[in-house]
Amino acid sequence: MPKLLVIDDDLDMLALVRTALEKDGYQVDTEANAASLQPARCRLYDLLLLDVMMPGEDGFSFCRRIRTEVDCPILFLTAKAEDSALVQGFGLGADDYIKKPFSIAELRARVGAHLRRDVRQPTHILRRGSVRFDIQAKTAFAGEHTLPFTKGEYAICEHLALHAGQVYTKEQLYEAVFGYDAEGDSSAVAEHIKNIRAKMKAHGISPIDTIWGVGYKWRKNEDL
Repeated sequence: MPKLLVIDDDLDMLALVRTALEKDGYQVDTEANAASLQPARCRLYDLLLLDVMMPGEDGFSFCRRIRTEVDCPILFLTAKAEDSALVQGFGLGADDYIKKPFSIAELRARVGAHLRRDVRQPTHILRRGSVRFDIQAKTAFAGEHTLPFTKGEYAICEHLALHAGQVYTKEQLYEAVFGYDAEGDSSAVAEHIKNIRAKMKAHGISPIDTIWGVGYKWRKNEDL
């Protein structure tokens, strides 16, 4: 279930947008004060809807503050339709504008389109089912619990999760994670996978499948 964050100082607008998008099955959180939000929280979401004209920290300033640390699409909700405003927003890293007043149908269509085509390679946060990866910190979480992976275990998990649905042989995983010149051999991958599964099982999750005679894959979100 994609998680969305809507930021607008208009409480009626927040309620309207939340109700509309929840009907499409999204988990929607709202926030009326952009200045109180930190990038770490924003990284928990798959898409941000951001009003431009807000008291305190406006949408442009907020986008500038978080964009280098947040990967997800950012869509501006705005009554400012001038070309200069559009150029400024896109220059700050916005992905799209939805001009006020807008129809609920347009809102739902734009949000759905961006979520479907957002295939950018994550550089901060990656979510696969109930597992969340902090790419920069090289740490994985099951809910709010840190998964105690070794460096090698984490690297295998991240690689499989980044390419969910793709099957890798032990040899391919070993080369991708440890490199051609690493000491050891691909048989170590099976032991790493065993340890990874044990640590995940403690949290009730098991996203890695064995494809007998071939290798391993991380199941796609819809299959978890």
